[in-house]
Amino acid sequence: MTEKCVQTEKIRDRYNRTAAYYDYMDKMISPALRRKALAHAKGHVLEVGVGTGANLQYYPAECKVTAIDFSPGMLKRAHTKLEQAKASVELVEMDAQNMDFADNTFDTVVSTCVFCSVPDPVKGLQEVRRVCKKEGQIILLEHVRSDNPLVGKLMDILNPVSLQLVGSNINRRTLENIDLAGITPERIEDYHGKIVKLIIAKPD
Repeated sequence: MTEKCVQTEKIRDRYNRTAAYYDYMDKMISPALRRKALAHAKGHVLEVGVGTGANLQYYPAECKVTAIDFSPGMLKRAHTKLEQAKASVELVEMDAQNMDFADNTFDTVVSTCVFCSVPDPVKGLQEVRRVCKKEGQIILLEHVRSDNPLVGKLMDILNPVSLQLVGSNINRRTLENIDLAGITPERIEDYHGKIVKLIIAKPD
């Protein structure tokens, strides 16, 4: 088993353990910001890393949503929120780094606070690019390493603790990873001191 596979299994186990109380931890993204981001969603939507399903109630009713996560524990919690969704939603267990979908499948691909956890974020983002239609859109609502030198350094110091406890890296340079994956941002909005970013993008 490769090192990336070992990391994936470890992180899956951590998310399975924290699924029961993850909603209490997941407060960085407000309902208003989720609603704003998901208002852009249209057509056949893929949500990568649905987690406990915090986004499901905010999708427009006309969307058809396929939502994936690699954690059975998280998906079990997400199933309890299906009744809150106005859109049609299918939940599927799948790893974002190795999706089973064909190229150019989805009109919209969404992630919220996902690529802090994916062991190989560039590969995961390349998969997002691959499965998104060429004329489609990519909506990323992600937290990133601060560009403030002192805050960024503190995030580097604390990152091993966050990774060990919940499997999340707090110092990912996600904008650089997006560029490496061949995804082109069209608009970037900053929140929480530029640590949280709403990125509306196109496959390059």
